[in-house]
This record gives sequence, C-alpha cells and structure tokens, in this order.
Amino acid sequence: MTKPILYYIRHGETAWNAEGRFQGSKDIPLNEKGRAQASAAGDILRELLARDERLAHHFGYVSSPLSRARTTMDLLRRALGLPATGYAVEHRLREIGWGDWEGLTLPEMKVHDPDAFEARRKDRWGVAAPRGETYAAVTERLRTWLAELTADTVAVAHGGTMRALMVATGVARPEEVSELRVEQGVVYVFANGAMSKYG
Repeated sequence: MTKPILYYIRHGETAWNAEGRFQGSKDIPLNEKGRAQASAAGDILRELLARDERLAHHFGYVSSPLSRARTTMDLLRRALGLPATGYAVEHRLREIGWGDWEGLTLPEMKVHDPDAFEARRKDRWGVAAPRGETYAAVTERLRTWLAELTADTVAVAHGGTMRALMVATGVARPEEVSELRVEQGVVYVFANGAMSKYG
C-alpha cells in the first residue's frame, strides 16, 4: 500500500526565533517576517500542486495547536484560495517541550544548568532539558500520528517536530538531524520514502 504524501511546513518566524530563544510550548505569535514566510510557503505549495495537477481542496490539512503554527496554516490556506477554517488541530504535532529552558538562548541554558546542558550536548536525542522532553519521545508520538494518516496531507508544525518526523519516516538518522536547521517559508515533501525541499 502506498503511503500518503506529506507536505510539511514549519511555522513562520517569531520574535523568539529571531532572538535565538527556544519556544517549546510557549505560545509566541508570528512576527511580520513570519507572516510573510507563511504566505510564501502557501505560494510555493500552490505552485507544487499546479505542477502535479493536484487540487488543494483534495488534501487533508492539520496543524499543531500552537498559535504560531495555526496562523501559518491560516495564511497558507489563504494563498491556496481556501477558507482559513477547515483544518484539524493535532496535539501530537506540538513542538518538543524544553521544560525549564523555554525562553532561554543556548548560552543562557548553559548558565542555568551546566550539568544538564553538558549531558544533552553529548546525547541530543536521548537527553531532555530539565523537565522537558526528548527527541526520542517526540519521534514516538510522530510515529503514532503517521500510522493514522490515510490521505495526502498538508501539515504545519515546528522545527523540532520536523527533526523527529525525519527520523520517524526513516529518511534520516538521529545523529544527522539533531542540529539540522529547519527552514521557514519553504515546503518539505515526504513521498516514496524520501524528502524534498522546495523554496
């Protein structure tokens, strides 16, 4: 059985992204650049669908519950000529939880808890921030979500979720993606056991 195609978009930029602060579950809104990136991703997706002679309303649409993802989805759907409403919200697509380190930059994390910072530096996949979540745990919740997908789907979520998704789909290993930069304003397509980036 052929697996559904997944079009994945990371939310647009927020003020905390621009400052290098780790957001996790903090509900930080898009900034103006982020709103432009969301619309740009919608334009890219519209072009991809036209190229492949696909109709936007034939897809499933799902977003992380955090507002930065939902606003991105709203703007993306507008670019596709779809109403802002009409998509599902999926808790399993939420960003990795950074626990006590949410709102901190990397240098601030190191000062906050040097021992935990060093432990995580040695094992970015299996060690969590204090009271946070591991990438391994995020990967497992992404696997359960993927197992339930039955139709080609457009998903809007987060950078950490994307790293876990790449491992969950088998297109990369943890050591390859732990520090991977996941871009905003682009579209990632998971199809036929591979991933492609557009934009």
